Amino acid sequence: MTGGAGEGGERGPLGTWGDWAELLRVSALFTVPGDALAGAAAARRGPNRGTALAVCASLCLYEAGMALNDWADRDIDAVERPGRPLPSGRIAPAAALTAATGLTATGLLCAAAAGPRALATATALAGTVWAYDLGLKNTPAGPPTMAAARALDLLLGATASAGHLRPALRPAALLGAHTLAVTTVSRREATGGSSTAPLGALATGAMIAWSTTRGPVPASGRGPGVGHGAPVAVVNGATSGAPVGSVAAGGATAALARRLSPAGPRRAGPARRLTSAATGRGGPAGGPRAGAGLRPTVAPGGAAAERTRPVGRIAAVAGVGLVGGRAGGALPRSGPSRGAAVSRFAGVALVGGYVATVARPLAHAALNPSPYLLQRAVGSGIRAMIPLQAVLASRAGAHRTAAGLLALMPVARRLSRKVSAT
Repeated sequence: MTGGAGEGGERGPLGTWGDWAELLRVSALFTVPGDALAGAAAARRGPNRGTALAVCASLCLYEAGMALNDWADRDIDAVERPGRPLPSGRIAPAAALTAATGLTATGLLCAAAAGPRALATATALAGTVWAYDLGLKNTPAGPPTMAAARALDLLLGATASAGHLRPALRPAALLGAHTLAVTTVSRREATGGSSTAPLGALATGAMIAWSTTRGPVPASGRGPGVGHGAPVAVVNGATSGAPVGSVAAGGATAALARRLSPAGPRRAGPARRLTSAATGRGGPAGGPRAGAGLRPTVAPGGAAAERTRPVGRIAAVAGVGLVGGRAGGALPRSGPSRGAAVSRFAGVALVGGYVATVARPLAHAALNPSPYLLQRAVGSGIRAMIPLQAVLASRAGAHRTAAGLLALMPVARRLSRKVSAT
């Protein structure tokens, strides 16, 4: 992508591939796919066709914002950063504006292929990007607008992958809070400033790290755990807290209940049918199965209720209170599993990686808010979005996605040494 060489071998206004890599900040490009992937994980979807389209749309809209940013700031950069591609004349301003327009249109087309809700989210994202670059960036509304853009990018992944965004609102808010802090620091990276912004960003990073360690952790990376949409046992319309097939009563409880029952272990009366239904074990042919209602055969004079009293006591201890043959309490949740412990450990390790990436450069900038250290802090803050996205994906149970995102960190760090992310 080189223009014709003029006299003296000067490059034309279209620039080279290296010029465009600098204009589009390709080192920051690796922080973008994680938005859509974390959004899909939050919506309890594995990467699918919609996720891939969301990633493509995000990449296009992000690069459109980069080109548009330099086009809008070309006069300011001529004073503060004269070596940038546009003020130095390596790329013509018209070429940058054309690229921003074309990339925006391509991003919206990718989102449209993922569905109308994804298109609506992408349209809001594109409008936010253009509003930021063309008018809001140098106003007090600039940092919140940039934060909204990142949050919308994560929500785009949720809507494109699953068609809804409500489960992704909390991780989108956390990603937006991180972006708000980093953007606030970046407002002084060219001239230097006070320690207020880096200290505020440090506090925000600590809040995010604390928040991501709160709440339940799915037991495995295959999908949602208990409390996150997993199938549960239903007894006479009452929903238990344990998944189907893992009711905690167990075969031992059933055997003990049959022994304590006056009907005796060999009699296939109401007591045996009740314990079979409570434990998920099939009774006689045509008998109740797991999830079937507990409806004992009522004998004259209340004999059935009298015979099943010991069973009711055993079931009540196990978490099921039988009142008139109906479940009066929830079945107990299964105990902590090894998978849950591994998930929690992995989450803590990922949070540690996020804090390690963002905290040290911000601390240096707080001690000495010079342009150089502020730029380093902003660059590290941008790259820290990758471990943050991995944390959010892991908290949703998508551990493989989290591991894949972490693999992007070395590449982003290596490219940042050649092409600045700011």
